[in-house]
Amino acid sequence: MKLISWNVNGLRAVAGKGFADVFTELDADFVCLQETKLQEGQLDLEFLGYTSYWNYADKKGYSGTAVYTRHLPLSVTRGIGIDEHDHEGRVITLEMEDFYLVNVYVPNSQDGLRRLDYRMQWEDAFRAYVSGLAALKGVVICGDMNVAHEEIDLKNPATNHFNAGFSDEERAKMTELLGAGFIDSWRFQHPVEEKYSWWSYRMKARERNVGWRIDYFLVSEGLKERIASTDILNDVFGSDHCPVELVLTNPA
Repeated sequence: MKLISWNVNGLRAVAGKGFADVFTELDADFVCLQETKLQEGQLDLEFLGYTSYWNYADKKGYSGTAVYTRHLPLSVTRGIGIDEHDHEGRVITLEMEDFYLVNVYVPNSQDGLRRLDYRMQWEDAFRAYVSGLAALKGVVICGDMNVAHEEIDLKNPATNHFNAGFSDEERAKMTELLGAGFIDSWRFQHPVEEKYSWWSYRMKARERNVGWRIDYFLVSEGLKERIASTDILNDVFGSDHCPVELVLTNPA
């Protein structure tokens, strides 16, 4: 079973850059998108054999998540059930037979860490939400989590130490999430490899591979043995992020 996660940084924009062809080539069971930047009815983009589910932000042209799936879910939940966190379209959860799939676009702490306080509140609420799901069955979390967890996860850790995405506070929240019973599937399989999923549009960062790994597949402890392979598809263009991939074996 192949799962793909991709922050498309505007689905209408990437739709004009060969998204449909990439989608077909990926041939995934689940394709989870973040930062769709859509409102309902703004784009008709469906694929044969897939059903799509969307969570739109109240604010136009902002945030938003979506999941395309070949497998009909038992239920679909939008948000995490806390009003102050559920107006930006950041979370959509599909309950499958043997696991929950949680597609997330974590809030950016922004320049000067001006939204860090809110981010910390959001992190605690999100961790409680996924921990509650994990008490019921396996959980797969995917998406742009807006943090490079360790120094190996970005090209220039020293110069980014106090910047959004690599602050001590954000990294500590990721440590707490992993400590709550989740596994970073890429790092589990690639303990020392340096590979990135996001590059600034400035200074030819992608051309020079000056990047960050901020897009993840996390799995709950009980799913660890089902991790067959992981990949970061940095040869796929169209966004400032590239897709990341997780392949799970079928349950025994």
